[in-house]
Amino acid sequence: MLTVTGLARSFGGVYAVRDVSLAVADGEVCGVIGPNGAGKSTLFNLITGHLTPDRGRISFLGHRVDGLPPHRRARLGMSIVFQAARVFRGMTVRENVMVGMHSRTGAGFVSAALRLPRHRRDERETTAETDAVLQRVGLADWADRPADLLPIGQQRALQLARALCARPRLLLLDEPASGLRGQERERLAALVEELRADGLTILLIEHDVAFVTRLADRVVVLDLGQVIADGSPAEVRADPLVLAAYLGQDS
Repeated sequence: MLTVTGLARSFGGVYAVRDVSLAVADGEVCGVIGPNGAGKSTLFNLITGHLTPDRGRISFLGHRVDGLPPHRRARLGMSIVFQAARVFRGMTVRENVMVGMHSRTGAGFVSAALRLPRHRRDERETTAETDAVLQRVGLADWADRPADLLPIGQQRALQLARALCARPRLLLLDEPASGLRGQERERLAALVEELRADGLTILLIEHDVAFVTRLADRVVVLDLGQVIADGSPAEVRADPLVLAAYLGQDS
């Protein structure tokens, strides 16, 4: 589904990502881990289109996308959950989640202004699907509350709900467990496991080794901007280079 080949990006002559290649299969949960400064966030932003690579290519569903802006990649089926909570202030939780459907609804301004049948049908379907997703992520009771009043854990759930409303082919999660407490992390892990069981393809970038190895079918390890390991969670945990670079142990 996703193929990254020879990807590189430097800042001020220093490479944050150098010659990174990886592939994510349809229905797979692929985790990317690495110590601070390994290049995880840069890689994420290159894949999502928020940074432009110096060289290399990114293909998604058979289409080369490294020259496309983020919104074009979203229309192809990429949905993103960023590490930093991003909500539209002044809007309810339900309204925030509905934004995720913008690329799927067909009614335009005139149809909405005149309340034509197509707009009313889209509105009913959007509300019903939004409420179903809110129920799934545990936010049904928060639907009519202002989104900016949510605690951090619920804001992260809101972002995930918004991404799911786009019906993605590939879900990209950037440090989703960061800042979450024990029960919140457990709920997030359980939801990711549900999504994996549904066949959704997920690229998970995280610093928490235990969280990633619990959820991922395969793990890619970055260090100093380069891939040093790529394999099953068990293989990665036993790799001497990973123990030395990520866990601080001698090889």
